Amino acid sequence: MSVRRRTVLGAGLAAVPVLSSGVAWAGGDGALRATDPGAYISFTGGAFPLVGAPVVVSADDHPGVVRVAGDLRDDIERVTGVRPATGIARRAVLVGTIGRSPLIDGLVAAGKLDVTGVRGRWETSLQAVVDHPLPGVDQAFVIAGSDPRGTIFGAYDVSYGIGVSPWHWWDDVPPVHRDEVWVLPGRHTQGTPAVRYRGFFVNDENPALGTWAPAYFGPGKAPGYPGGFNADFYAKVFEVLLRLKGNYLWPAVWGRAFAEDDPENHRRAAAYGVVMGTSHEAPMMRGIEEWNRHATGGTDPYGGTGEWSYLRNAEAIRAYWRAGIQRMVDEGFEGVVTLGMRGNGDTGLPDGDGIELMQEIIAAQRQIIEEVTGRPAAETPQVWTLYKEVQRYWDRGLRAPDDVTVVLTDDNWGNIRKHPSPAEPRGGGYGLYYHFDYVGAGRNYKWVDTANLRNVWDQLHQAHAYGNHGLWVANVGDLKGNELPTEFFLDYAWDPERWSFDRLGEWERRYARQNFGAAAAGEVAELLAEYGRLQARRKPELLNRRITLAADGQVVYDDQQTPFAFGHRELERVTGEWRELGRRAARIGRGLPEAAQDAWFELVGYEVAATANLYALREAEFTNLRYAREGRAATNDLATAAEAGLAADLALADRFNSRVAGGKWRGFQTQPHIDYGDVDRYGPNAPWQQPEKDNVALPDVLFPAVRRIEVPEAAGLGVSVDGDEPATALPSFSPYQTRPQQFVEVFNRGRTPFDYRVTASVPWLVVDRPRGRVTRQVRLEVRVDWSRAPAGRSSGTLTVSGAGESVTVGCVAERPPSRRALRGFVEAGGYVAIDADHYDRAAGQWRRLAGIGRTGAGMTAWPVTGGWAASVSAWPRLEYEVSLLAAGEVTVWAYLSPRNPTLPTAGLHYAVSFDGDEPHPVDITAGADDGLLNTVWARNTSDNVNRSATRHTLASAGVHRLTFWAVDPTVVVQRLLIDTGGLTPTYLGPLESRRL
Repeated sequence: MSVRRRTVLGAGLAAVPVLSSGVAWAGGDGALRATDPGAYISFTGGAFPLVGAPVVVSADDHPGVVRVAGDLRDDIERVTGVRPATGIARRAVLVGTIGRSPLIDGLVAAGKLDVTGVRGRWETSLQAVVDHPLPGVDQAFVIAGSDPRGTIFGAYDVSYGIGVSPWHWWDDVPPVHRDEVWVLPGRHTQGTPAVRYRGFFVNDENPALGTWAPAYFGPGKAPGYPGGFNADFYAKVFEVLLRLKGNYLWPAVWGRAFAEDDPENHRRAAAYGVVMGTSHEAPMMRGIEEWNRHATGGTDPYGGTGEWSYLRNAEAIRAYWRAGIQRMVDEGFEGVVTLGMRGNGDTGLPDGDGIELMQEIIAAQRQIIEEVTGRPAAETPQVWTLYKEVQRYWDRGLRAPDDVTVVLTDDNWGNIRKHPSPAEPRGGGYGLYYHFDYVGAGRNYKWVDTANLRNVWDQLHQAHAYGNHGLWVANVGDLKGNELPTEFFLDYAWDPERWSFDRLGEWERRYARQNFGAAAAGEVAELLAEYGRLQARRKPELLNRRITLAADGQVVYDDQQTPFAFGHRELERVTGEWRELGRRAARIGRGLPEAAQDAWFELVGYEVAATANLYALREAEFTNLRYAREGRAATNDLATAAEAGLAADLALADRFNSRVAGGKWRGFQTQPHIDYGDVDRYGPNAPWQQPEKDNVALPDVLFPAVRRIEVPEAAGLGVSVDGDEPATALPSFSPYQTRPQQFVEVFNRGRTPFDYRVTASVPWLVVDRPRGRVTRQVRLEVRVDWSRAPAGRSSGTLTVSGAGESVTVGCVAERPPSRRALRGFVEAGGYVAIDADHYDRAAGQWRRLAGIGRTGAGMTAWPVTGGWAASVSAWPRLEYEVSLLAAGEVTVWAYLSPRNPTLPTAGLHYAVSFDGDEPHPVDITAGADDGLLNTVWARNTSDNVNRSATRHTLASAGVHRLTFWAVDPTVVVQRLLIDTGGLTPTYLGPLESRRL
């Protein structure tokens, strides 16, 4: 058995041996061989029949182990219909912790149970079938743990193996009924987790969780704070955390105080075996709400001024912190202590950002820890989280004591800000704080899961590759709604080596099988992957914001525009993709058993249907506004369609709240997601904050509001051409174009129908329906008959006549003189569009990351830790052949994943060149601040792409070699666009050019 060692966070631990892989191991001959969790369970035969066997645990074991034995009995009954007894029998399941359970220790002492490779490790479990383990017992299935959580994880792994979803309660997932359940022979273990502390942060919990939980579980128990979350609620959180093999929790903070909302909360965490922490703004085991509730009117309970200021109120704040550590000691719960100090309300420290002050704060906190615990500070696990502005301390040279785990963070939008430097190993190691939910700059995203697992994998893989293994925590918002990324985050933290990029489809199928059964798993997995890709293009909350750059380079927000273009039929195409995904989901859902319908709606059906409906709503809304400007007779029809979309959105939420699981989730689906930006309705925070007044969420309305117009009786001719308004000419035609076919729309401005006619000035222009009748409007596709079009550039016109009027539309056709002279991607319409994975040659190592991009794959140089020399000749590169129709200046736009400068070197660079020219280097982070979250950064993250441009002068037309260079590791390139003068603004860029 190979063993590696790593430095981890822990009480007085310098190093803990870790199995070379975190996957399960099994061996009938006593050797350890890799298997997957739950893989020792069979439904057709094996060494030990689980049905009818009692589940036995020693009362002397940890309370969490005693409790999980009860959950295992419940789970076996859920699957088989037969409830296990609790007393010993001739065949029995024995559950216990090595060194704590007399049952287990007796087996070890008698030589009946081999715990080699398990004993002494962190959170490691063993499942084994043992013959004649005890007098009167013929056979036992033993679930043993190296420590209490190892035992708990081992028991829940059995539950997973027999078919109980970790989300069985949170999403009403029924298991498949089994008459027989068997355990296979051999010694099985799920290994030792790669990341020591793994958990999530319940956050941004209003209105959804904050409405539902107190109504379902009862109010909080702090006088005057009925919205608090009590121990019954947290028991369900702790259970799913442990079922997912997580061990660490940051509790809810929006107006909530974990310790005060129910005095039982900390004791319940200890009883379950969960490690408690506090968020980045809540040091010394005290939530910031504990201060806010009692520091009022210029006073606080510690004789101070009530200010959250270390400079002006240090003595009171130190006393407040001391009480937090004393509570941890007195109540005996396991905790990881947050160090440092931020401003009240997720802001920068009001005392300034001086390094000396922060050094003083951390030193004072560690002195308190030592005084209260009576032990060296290094024996109490501690973290310092470099969130937002706190990272500046690190960048300016401040270092926490070596035993402290330094938690690095993402930028709130899933892009890590900093990796550990190989030059700075730490005894306490490093950690990661990551987001699947966020409230703040750019815009909140809280409604449904928007994670693309391919992007999540890339970021977690980077963290793992750079040696970040101390503590990982994800902001999961309400938890419910982010099940898939939460489970993947914790699975990956347990065993990064098991889940390589190429196995993500396997992971999705496993997730689908566990929740919906084997028959539908393949289809469901494919649906979920496509959902993640489409959703990651843009958060649904941002579907009414267009972001552009002004002439002076300033970022401009328009919260009454679609980000998608009417040109290239982009808005139509993206809406059509969602509509098709919605149809697929509905079809799959109809094929599932009735018992699975609630789980389907909660885990998949709602988020797909509601997002597809939102896209259709936005298409109708923004088309309505365009039609109103043009005076179209169809304007009011689109207003009605948008209003119907809002009604459908509310109906889907009502189904979730009132009909699913018999009304169990009443009040949960109340998160607004449509009315963002409505300053007139709810004030100056509207561009980023959810619709709310007095901290209470408002029901959605359409924003921007649709328009209705008075349509006159008399007919009136209107003509609109393909593309964004206004325009009098069609986009140019090319025999090599891949854009959707050009069209003209003939529309009525009145209620009376009229006849139309279209005539062409040249014989090579072809209209599919040159004559007809218009009631509302007619779309006419226009093509070029290339057998009749002359070589080179030609012009012509279409004249549209009707209702006593006529309109002329310009047309241009560009026919290259010879196909034989073309090679590679061919210019058409004044641009070349290339998907980065369609290269002709590659130098260096590259990995194709399928599905990571907004429209497809991305390419990243490999490994992500770099290692190539700084010289140009050593940079990994991708080469593309392109055919351009004219000499002159061109602009190359690179579409990259919106990464941050995670490495010690400044910036994040790529380079572009043509032919043998010198590469043009670009720092994609120039102007962006991932700590202050400025508008340049917000544009990149909101659009989920970093667009940057280089300009090049080409001396001749013809075939050229475009080269993309990875100067720094972690760059992910998605697309390359060459603008020769005809590229028009679109959100995703035009469809890929034709390749010869």
